[in-house]
Amino acid sequence: MTAVLAVRPDVTLTPDPRRVIVKLFVPGEDAAVVRTRARALIDRVAHLPDEETDRLLRDIFDRFDARHRDLAGTFRHHYDLVRHRAARAGDLSPNSRLLVGAYFSHEYAVESAALCNPSIVAHPDQSDLGSGQLRVAVSLRQIGEGHLSSIGFATAVLGPGIRLTVADRSGPLVVGQRLGVRHRRDLLAAGLAEEDCDNEVTATVLDALPDRYDEAAFERVLGNLPADLLSRSTGMATLEQLRRTNAGSYAMSFPADTALQDRVLWPAIPAESNGMEDARFVRFVGEAGPVYRATYTAYDGRRIAPRALVSSDLRHFEMTPMRGPGARNKGVALFPRTVGGRHLALCRADGETIGLTCLDDDNRWQTPSPLHAPRDGWELIQVGNCGSPIETEAGWLVLTHGVGPMRQYAIGALLLDLHRPERVVARLRGALLTPDPGDRDGYVPNVVYSCGGLVHGGELWLPYGASDARVGFATVSVAALLAAMAESSPPGDHDG
Repeated sequence: MTAVLAVRPDVTLTPDPRRVIVKLFVPGEDAAVVRTRARALIDRVAHLPDEETDRLLRDIFDRFDARHRDLAGTFRHHYDLVRHRAARAGDLSPNSRLLVGAYFSHEYAVESAALCNPSIVAHPDQSDLGSGQLRVAVSLRQIGEGHLSSIGFATAVLGPGIRLTVADRSGPLVVGQRLGVRHRRDLLAAGLAEEDCDNEVTATVLDALPDRYDEAAFERVLGNLPADLLSRSTGMATLEQLRRTNAGSYAMSFPADTALQDRVLWPAIPAESNGMEDARFVRFVGEAGPVYRATYTAYDGRRIAPRALVSSDLRHFEMTPMRGPGARNKGVALFPRTVGGRHLALCRADGETIGLTCLDDDNRWQTPSPLHAPRDGWELIQVGNCGSPIETEAGWLVLTHGVGPMRQYAIGALLLDLHRPERVVARLRGALLTPDPGDRDGYVPNVVYSCGGLVHGGELWLPYGASDARVGFATVSVAALLAAMAESSPPGDHDG
């Protein structure tokens, strides 16, 4: 049995039902037979006496204004979304429009059900810290009503020693503003190839687009397609496919004066409509300097889709699809730098084996090479990564998860060769972290799971989801962990 290596500080992040956002609410849309009641509701608001309108607004702002940032602006936005239903929109007073917006709004508690599956990276702001301290950003999977997941954050300070301090998270939440993005032609081409959509229309469009383009340029190219191409039997269906594939990329931005822990990455496209899950953040260092990258799982209620995001400051984010056979399942985790000029990632393309995949020149993640398959009792159902590899002098430290009897999730470790990461050089023979009595009860019992750790002060800092209900933390001496890892099996086994 593996010696106890992990220390669990007495720090826990629990779901806070007070962390709410304001969403659009359209009466009737949640019925079995959709029949909007918007027009009748707006008419009823329009016929309220002015004094009643003013009284209702005062009460609403007294009760809700402190819980949100720019609640009046949100109401005006929601009114604009439904104003086409108003019979005499021009006759409504400014206060009546605000009140209409309030009736078409509701609060949603982003983490009312659970808080889990964190990753951790160095924070962009390292000012005003003492010796031995590091400010970190902790990404969180937030689960609310209807099992709808979004990506949230916490800010914490590590050190000195194994001290951990988490910043207050009680501020009003802000959902990012969606912006236009400079699309990439190679991503569009990869997406069309993934859908096996290759015909004269797609070839003409790809040939006409520059390497980077905006939405207006894309629509101009579509608008200039020759009529004899569009009149073909597949012409209109191909146009729909082009627009659908192109819409997979978007950007999200937050005001500069918002704290990281108050920002929420909320589903913004149909592929994410039922959630953005299990973000694995890493600080990627390349020729242009460090940037934050992450992978996450988009879920539309029926299908999953691995996606990627990039940010220079954790305030402005660009989201894109991931393509290729190495990105066809959950759990893709990017390396923090290129290795031998290659962009690499860990994956679990077959659902049960940790593999290594490489990004090709067409922006597709290639068929993975297996690294580690289920072999020990605690991981016989499946294995996967717990975030991006962590670079050490001894090699790439890979935290793994394994699923065993009674669907218990535990965390283990592998060590990959620093220059040839397709080679496993050592592994921990048992589990590093298992659900203890304080971790095993929750939304999904008997689970400890992480989406990434980091090394600071000689310690591995590992945030983890406890039974998909709350977030705990563990620290492990890197030297002790490496010393406990045994050399891997010789080539020919599943490892290496």
